[in-house]
Amino acid sequence: MRYVLFGDGESPHLLKWARALAAAPGLELWAASSRGFLTGFDACVPAARRLALQTKPDAAGGNAALLLKLPALVGWLKRVDPRWVHAHYLSSHGTLAWLAQKAPGVRAALVGSAWGSDILVTPSRSALMRAATRSVLRACRLSTSDSQVMATRMCELGAAEVMVFPFGLETLPDAGVLAGKDDTLWFANRGLEPIYAPERALALFAAAAPPDARLVVANDGSLRRALQAQAAALGVAGRVEFVGRLSAAVQAEFYAAARWYLSLPASDSVSVSVLEAMAFGCLPVLSDLPANRELVRDGDNGLIVPAGAAAPTAGALNALRARADTVAVANREWVATQAMFGPCVQRFLRRLAELQAAP
Repeated sequence: MRYVLFGDGESPHLLKWARALAAAPGLELWAASSRGFLTGFDACVPAARRLALQTKPDAAGGNAALLLKLPALVGWLKRVDPRWVHAHYLSSHGTLAWLAQKAPGVRAALVGSAWGSDILVTPSRSALMRAATRSVLRACRLSTSDSQVMATRMCELGAAEVMVFPFGLETLPDAGVLAGKDDTLWFANRGLEPIYAPERALALFAAAAPPDARLVVANDGSLRRALQAQAAALGVAGRVEFVGRLSAAVQAEFYAAARWYLSLPASDSVSVSVLEAMAFGCLPVLSDLPANRELVRDGDNGLIVPAGAAAPTAGALNALRARADTVAVANREWVATQAMFGPCVQRFLRRLAELQAAP
């Protein structure tokens, strides 16, 4: 099965898909990227099987430059002649793959994976984006979603078949990481961009965390300076550390040490960062979104913060903290049984094989 993975080759999430697909027997993996490729691709997709379009996509939209790369993608697909093209993030890569599929000489069938805002936000921005998303979903023989709420929306937009599984972990951390948690350490690592509402996480920490607590803010983005100013205005600048983008190893150290994990985006599907935090035994404090409620039962294995609420009550925090060790074990076990990426991809490939064999 000659198979093209198409997305942002500089994203660690696409690299995770590449590693899982490259390990599948009987699959010859190729990759096309709207930008370049992380060095990790060298181990799973040879350079001769890759196409780098070298654009600079913006998560906020307005990526007309990517459409100008359509002739290059079409020409490459004609030479590769894959059985499947698997587009990740449907409002950009999905649209380009759909247009390429319509070109004479491109015989590949289309598969699509939604990542979150491409389904939950972008189609609502304009009639044009909604129509484009519908066209992509209808063209996909199979689509994937990491939450049931997003899968429902995809079906409403015209998807023929949606397979739901978390964009989970490749490896499960050792159970030993559940011991030795620092009750004073809070951790947040979503992007510092408006859609992730990092200012809300900062305000929650200032309102709810005890005076001896500290917050480590990982990742980067356009809001970093504003967030640093916010921390100063809230009087917590000395207790908040902005550490930028972290390697996977360093991030794992923070997950292992932190007692609390904050993720309060305005829109999201099931977040791999939240799954990682749960696997490492952090207590998740999440925004009130349908996908988050697929993971967390408020007050039981984490906390859900309603829209408009500044922070959980001290009573809710203390009650969860009193059960922290039990919650950590239960959350890690749930990830182990429900959210490991390898078995999910194997199930996905079995379904593709069935579709390929069908008339």
